Amino acid sequence: MLKSIFRREDSFIYVVSMVLLTVVSSLSGCIETPNKFSGIPPGMWRATLNLAGQDLGQEAFDEKNNGMLPFNFEVIYDTADSFHIELVNGEERLLVDEIYFGRDRSISKDTIRIVFPVYGSYIIARYEEDAIEGDYYVPVRGQDYKIPFRARHGKTERFTMIDPPVTDISGEWASQFEVQSPNPYPAIGKFVQEENGRVTGTFRTETGDYRYLEGKMSGDRLYLSVFDGAHAFIFEAKYFDDGTLSGVFRSGNHHKTYWTASRDSTFELKSPYELTYLKEGYETFEFAFPNLDGEIVTLSDPQYVGKPKIIQIFGTWCPNCREETGFLMDYRKNNPDKDFEIIALAFERNTSKEKAISAIRRYIDYFDIDYEILYAGTNDKAAASEKLPMLNRIISYPTLLFLDRENRVVKIHTGYNGTATDKYDAFVKEFERDLDAIING
Repeated sequence: MLKSIFRREDSFIYVVSMVLLTVVSSLSGCIETPNKFSGIPPGMWRATLNLAGQDLGQEAFDEKNNGMLPFNFEVIYDTADSFHIELVNGEERLLVDEIYFGRDRSISKDTIRIVFPVYGSYIIARYEEDAIEGDYYVPVRGQDYKIPFRARHGKTERFTMIDPPVTDISGEWASQFEVQSPNPYPAIGKFVQEENGRVTGTFRTETGDYRYLEGKMSGDRLYLSVFDGAHAFIFEAKYFDDGTLSGVFRSGNHHKTYWTASRDSTFELKSPYELTYLKEGYETFEFAFPNLDGEIVTLSDPQYVGKPKIIQIFGTWCPNCREETGFLMDYRKNNPDKDFEIIALAFERNTSKEKAISAIRRYIDYFDIDYEILYAGTNDKAAASEKLPMLNRIISYPTLLFLDRENRVVKIHTGYNGTATDKYDAFVKEFERDLDAIING
């Protein structure tokens, strides 16, 4: 099995073994499915997640899409009895290899379970001919957290609105999110609009990017969405005569906020190298966290003494962390002569230590990670900051620290500008310069 982690040039190349699960009240007892397509036709599908749920009180924006998040996926059969699904978001295709079939005898319907590895999220649905209906579950947000899911075969349009666009929004937009709150945060939107109104791009914030967004400019409305098994984002905005955008942003059915934007190619975010720093009075970086077997690991352990090190502060639940993990793994593989260590400190969304460690083990196994990951606690940023008192605070997952051979902090990079942004190449060059500095210093 070939595995990859959110890269432009590589997709997840997985082949799914189709199994039939005998269903009583849950999916269990596997046997091979006898028919070629198992009722799931190959080709493009259009799916929707209904994110409507949170009420902010008095609405500040006339939302036309009402929280309906569309996305596309393709069912591709590799052999007569095996296939994979590719989630389509702009330039990126992500493949999913855990798909199970069964039957709900209570309603005499065939069922499908689509599992998104590592994140622990999944879709359970009923299917019939060219239709799939069910729910998307995210257990880490609570056992009752679910979002209605529907899919129809043969549909290729993401957003179905057909009004001619009143403007071309291609370019850079200085943006503000959480504008209804006392603490709005800045972002830069960068988009490309095609003649038919299709729009691709992303938002880049000081803590990370919003991945590969795809949508449409229809009339005076901008619609963008992404679904990758972890992110379930939809953006809607109205374009005004003064050249500004104002709209709503939904994440799952638990978060809804307002945002504004104006054209500005000169607007800059704070440098990712300025946000997190060593507090006065501290000279080195230290920690003592357990490995997955419960043994305490420190930088004084023999395998780390005298070595230049990269410390990754991350979580297995975090898509930006996942992409950064892929970058670190690839860099080590492609630069075997560079002698440095990587240690990852996992701050997990699961409050159960046992479940958190289980998630870390799945993460390591799934991506064949060859460096040490320690369990550092939950992802609450205030609590994480207390565990690393030498830092001003934990602002973002991920955060990278570059340590010299004496564990002195040489540089800290906050957040991650991934392949969906125009800053990725600059990050790679800066990373290599910083790594060479701690290796050769």
